[in-house]
Amino acid sequence: MNPRKKVDLKLIIIGALGVGKTSLLHQYVHKTFYEDYQTTLGASILSKIIILDDTTLKLQIWDTGGQERFRSMVSTFYKGSDGCILAFDVTDLESFEALETWRGDVLAKTIPMEQSYPMVVLGNKIDLAERQVSREVAQGWCKEKDIPYFEVSAKNDINVVQAFEMLASRALSRYRSILESYLTDSIKLSPEDQSKSRCC
Repeated sequence: MNPRKKVDLKLIIIGALGVGKTSLLHQYVHKTFYEDYQTTLGASILSKIIILDDTTLKLQIWDTGGQERFRSMVSTFYKGSDGCILAFDVTDLESFEALETWRGDVLAKTIPMEQSYPMVVLGNKIDLAERQVSREVAQGWCKEKDIPYFEVSAKNDINVVQAFEMLASRALSRYRSILESYLTDSIKLSPEDQSKSRCC
């Protein structure tokens, strides 16, 4: 693809309250980290332009509220998304156990396609000592579901760029295959019954 060709991708980041979704997003987009963020109500959107595989990508990343009372409203933001980050806090077992519900919500609301919906899982706050979810347990859950797993720290900027760009890369591949299958399906130059010979 031509780098001057711009592809817009909508990515969402979801997970329980307090896992660091906003911190991860600000670290990725602005290279900043603050100790205190206000709780995200509904969703906020940040954009970042990157070049990947000779293609300019405009990432529109939706940061969603993790509170239970926003769950039904947040699920409306999944529509039209090209990929999803599932985030949990390695020092909070409940946030890890909630991944199954968050994943189920996304899969129920996104349009089923032949191409699998891109997801990555981020275990955040690896800079903290009081860990409740081991790397092995998290990797096991992700392997079972065939989702890439990253151990990250928004505070210390560990693996944040790699995780977001892995998701962007998978979303771009899916976008290309959907586009390709759409073009292949819609362009048929010869009639299917051409092989039948007509006789007078």
